[in-house]
Amino acid sequence: MIRLDVSRRLLLGLRFAALAGVLVAAVGLAGWFARDTPLGGTWLTTTLGPTAYVVIAHPRSAMSRLRNGVIGHATAIAVGLTTLAAFGLWNAPSVAETHVERPAQVVAQAVALGVTLLVLTLARAHHPPSGATALLIASGIAAPGSPLLGLVVGLVIVLAAAPLLARLPGERDDTADLAGSETPMG
Repeated sequence: MIRLDVSRRLLLGLRFAALAGVLVAAVGLAGWFARDTPLGGTWLTTTLGPTAYVVIAHPRSAMSRLRNGVIGHATAIAVGLTTLAAFGLWNAPSVAETHVERPAQVVAQAVALGVTLLVLTLARAHHPPSGATALLIASGIAAPGSPLLGLVVGLVIVLAAAPLLARLPGERDDTADLAGSETPMG
């Protein structure tokens, strides 16, 4: 019985790995092919991994709904840009460039994440990876211009393709915690 469960989880994990790998590779390669176009830039950003994970591993979860992904990331983008402007960081170097966060950047990131969570709660559209989007923008890593455009294009591809990949035949496990714990963080 235990051996069957381990085999089942292994096959499920391999399915998730293959689907996520195909999706992430497709985004990265599409960005590479577009490198000399107006859309060129880095399309493979850190917010795409969690988005692909949630949608592929838990396709029936409320957090994986296309509505939640679109509202979540659109809200995070709008809030991230607003915090950049509000804190005078529109043209500031990113934390990746300076290797240190100035107090204004720390506050902007905290506000961006908090307001994103507030709006998503009010909209009943939770999508945890959108928190990464808010932080990427408020930190300046996905700054207005090519970095932000790349993030948006990558998100569009993932949000369009991940639900299709998740529907491919194969076993699914839509539990929130594969370890079985029902308590938060435990």
